[in-house]
Amino acid sequence: MDHLVLEVGLAIILIALAGLLATKIRFSVIPFYILVGMAVGPHAPQLGVLDFRFIESAETIHFLGRLGVLFLLFYLGLEFSVGRLIKSGKSIAVGGTIYIAINFTLGLAFGFLAGFPFAETMVLAGITTISSSAIVAKVLVDLKRTANPETEMILGIIMYEDIFLAVYLSVLSGLVLSDESSLVGVLLSASYALGFMLLFLVAGRKAAPLLNKLLDIRSNELFILLIFGLLFFVAGLGETIHVAEAIGALLFGLVLAETTHMKRIEHMILPFRDFFGALFFFSFGLTIDPSSLGGAVGLTLGAVALTLFGNFLAGMLAGKSAGLSRKASANIGLTIVSRGEFSIIVANIGIAASLSPKIQPFAALYVLILAVLGPLLTKESKLIYKGLNAIFRWEKPKAAKERSTSKS
Repeated sequence: MDHLVLEVGLAIILIALAGLLATKIRFSVIPFYILVGMAVGPHAPQLGVLDFRFIESAETIHFLGRLGVLFLLFYLGLEFSVGRLIKSGKSIAVGGTIYIAINFTLGLAFGFLAGFPFAETMVLAGITTISSSAIVAKVLVDLKRTANPETEMILGIIMYEDIFLAVYLSVLSGLVLSDESSLVGVLLSASYALGFMLLFLVAGRKAAPLLNKLLDIRSNELFILLIFGLLFFVAGLGETIHVAEAIGALLFGLVLAETTHMKRIEHMILPFRDFFGALFFFSFGLTIDPSSLGGAVGLTLGAVALTLFGNFLAGMLAGKSAGLSRKASANIGLTIVSRGEFSIIVANIGIAASLSPKIQPFAALYVLILAVLGPLLTKESKLIYKGLNAIFRWEKPKAAKERSTSKS
């Protein structure tokens, strides 16, 4: 019998209960959504008509989760603007290069030091380099940091990572799946991704008057239908030329942020962002089998420690290059430390190529730990910075500054 609707309803109830628990103890909901997803799945029991394995509905839940990523990134784009991003273009290019260079180099070094062959090392470096757009977007919105000065750099790094990912997936697939990689193919993939993004950034400034007229619709029903249709079309179109659909959604949000309808769109999209976003994190948890994680604990903890160091260092250097304060720079490194959907995509290439069986449990545990740590570190960034400042003395205490001022 078809129990698809029942299973989806059960999943939503579990997500709601996890969210209530997180709210009760005043903690980020993201780790709880992931953990409740891990607690159920193929290894869970079936109690009468309540099937906690979610076998029949797994594909549907996964698709709803994909929509959640689109809404999360689209909303984040609405909170920003193309104008601000273009003004920061040079600093974003420098900051993104710094971030990728540090984290990718550390990933390669870690793989080789752990004794992995070249192919496995390339996969490990990819897993440890790319941050999670969905988690970063959720954290920025939840903590109301979209207007912070460092958010420009964070968004820029997310987009920069996507260009890197488009190139890297082409190279990696060629290396581990067919033992060859076409330089022309790689360059085309990179140019398509970069061209698509630049086109949207330019169009966002030029097309605002046209979009204002197009979206001047009284009916909320027709208005939201048009917004959704364009959102999914743009995201899907981007994916056909190797730009992640989530980045396509982010770009479309940036474009609509230039219109006079931004507040109306933001208000209407909010419940969809929260609902489908929660389903994404739950569906992500469903893909992780807890029983497979034990064999990769030591390797994973080493990678997590290296990632925390690399992200913080990259954030400090990227922020410095953009003229940001040390506190804002620290926020960059702490905010983008989360790993998620893109790391799993890279891991799946290694699995498809029948590389080391350690890759799958490593990727799952690594992503889980950083998906939990990321929101926590971001939330407590002020406390962390205060503690580090007490050690490294980047900034003088206010009292000391006042004393030195009065003496002079």
